[in-house]
Amino acid sequence: MDVDIGFVTQIGMDRREAVATAADHGYDYVEVMLDGDGARNELAPRRDALRDALSDHGVGCTVHLPFGSIDPGSPFDGVRSGSLAELEAHVDLAADLGATKATLHPTSDAWSPAHDDGAIGDHVVESVRHLDGYAADRGVEVVAENIPNGRFDTNRIGELLDRTDVSMCLDTGHARVDGRDDDGIAALVREHADRISHVHLNDVRGPSDEHLPIGAGFVDFERILRAFPDDWTGTLSAEVFTRDYGYLGHSLDRVEELVAAADGDGGDGRGGAAPAGGPE
Repeated sequence: MDVDIGFVTQIGMDRREAVATAADHGYDYVEVMLDGDGARNELAPRRDALRDALSDHGVGCTVHLPFGSIDPGSPFDGVRSGSLAELEAHVDLAADLGATKATLHPTSDAWSPAHDDGAIGDHVVESVRHLDGYAADRGVEVVAENIPNGRFDTNRIGELLDRTDVSMCLDTGHARVDGRDDDGIAALVREHADRISHVHLNDVRGPSDEHLPIGAGFVDFERILRAFPDDWTGTLSAEVFTRDYGYLGHSLDRVEELVAAADGDGGDGRGGAAPAGGPE
């Protein structure tokens, strides 16, 4: 297993400080949340400073595309096209930051009693295909995340993968909300390991979306990581809802231990010298 390890920034977290923290603890990259105060219009005055911080600290970058008020599966053409335009603009921002991957919510807020499920799925698929190609042309890999109770949760994500070429972001907490236990998540990994490029390590104590520090919940990450083939390469983001950077340091220690245990060879399973998206 050859992985890079990062963490997802949270709303209200100073992103330059997060980059410095990533460097201090030894993370390979930061997954920058491009929503709320991190959305492109809000981030614009600080974009150059963030890009400089990534370069100065030698830290790589991925991004999480906005999802609040974004509806790539809307049955209304104007809403859907506007959502795609906004997502394209955020992909452009991601490319400007040097991001290698962009996490996408492939879902819709359409009112389910009024709109056909199949048609909504078709709209999502069409939007994902478009955005996947748009991002690829700019050197960014879109990774579609399993969203609980969404059109493509873990129980139907295979349909999206069959109908598009997009990579997958597996969110472990979201999978728990879908009713999957550790064996169920591991089975999903074995089924789609060739398409899973990115993992949100979301620790929880039950079928909820808690985002606890890694090890504070009950998710058996070692069992899940062992489900990947030995030659799997990808990125692992600790998705921890905290502004206490000490928990991020602890989470990295735990992830490194888990990766080494999953490898079973005493190595740390970390990637090469160049971090994901970092300067060469």
